[in-house]
Amino acid sequence: MSRIVEGQSPVSAPVQAAYSYCETVTGQQARNFAYGIRLLPADKRQAMSALYAFSRRVDDIGDGTLEPGAKQSRLEDTRDLLGRIRNGGVEEDDTDPVAVALTDAARRFPLPLGGLDELIDGVLMDVKGETYETWDDLKIYCRCVAGAIGRLSLGVFGTDSTGPGAERASEYADTLGLALQLTNILRDVREDAGNGRTYLPADDLAKFGCSAGFDSATPPAGSDFAGLVHFEARRARALFAEGYRLLPMLDRRSGACVAAMAGIYRRLLDRIERDPEAVLRGRVSLPGREKAYVAVRGLSGFDARNISRQAVRRRS
Repeated sequence: MSRIVEGQSPVSAPVQAAYSYCETVTGQQARNFAYGIRLLPADKRQAMSALYAFSRRVDDIGDGTLEPGAKQSRLEDTRDLLGRIRNGGVEEDDTDPVAVALTDAARRFPLPLGGLDELIDGVLMDVKGETYETWDDLKIYCRCVAGAIGRLSLGVFGTDSTGPGAERASEYADTLGLALQLTNILRDVREDAGNGRTYLPADDLAKFGCSAGFDSATPPAGSDFAGLVHFEARRARALFAEGYRLLPMLDRRSGACVAAMAGIYRRLLDRIERDPEAVLRGRVSLPGREKAYVAVRGLSGFDARNISRQAVRRRS
């Protein structure tokens, strides 16, 4: 049994089952991401789920309880699997549904699978306990774990190659990934500290008296924690503004997906800015009704039109 997806070639039952597995993983593990990709046509939604499921596997190795040496070995095994996927060496009856789905997605879309190698490199930084002295240092990590995913997603979305600035689409996707990741870092600062990780640049922490870290529900004594959060939030907003230039280059539904996901994180950033210490007390999130509003706004094309108008004003 097979079915046709968006006018493409038939999807066999084993491949369809593999995609269903990836969509289940995505829905259970990444509610914000799953919310955004609901706006895509079926073939693109499935491909994005396959990308997420593979990425989640990599992240879970890094976040798991294995010893660092065992984690590194598992990550290199995953890199070997990625090589098989890249070379078409995974058959549709393979017992690994994520590999089956990603192999099919790579056949259907021009996915720069090297981005998943970059993701593995970024998680290896976590395993090795890397810290970051400056924003330029942290950007390298963010580009591995988030910018690369933005570029992979662009392979699914596609762009209008004839539009103004289209040659910079990959750069904008990368920058939007950085904006999302920096927002994640702010939201998870207490949780990461509990896991022995510090992502914010050491020179920023020192500037605001926060070098002691975040191991309690209150800021370090004598620190300007609110100043640190507002400083990093301004950096994230500048990244969002640059990355949003991608929206007019996408078709309506792909643009709606990106606008929804980015919009959810922009609103998370708003909440964090209004109450910086909230990130030390628990996980900041958006209620479902607010996510629905962001999705409708994205689907309407409002954000893409707004970015287009801004671009016209800059050129005139």
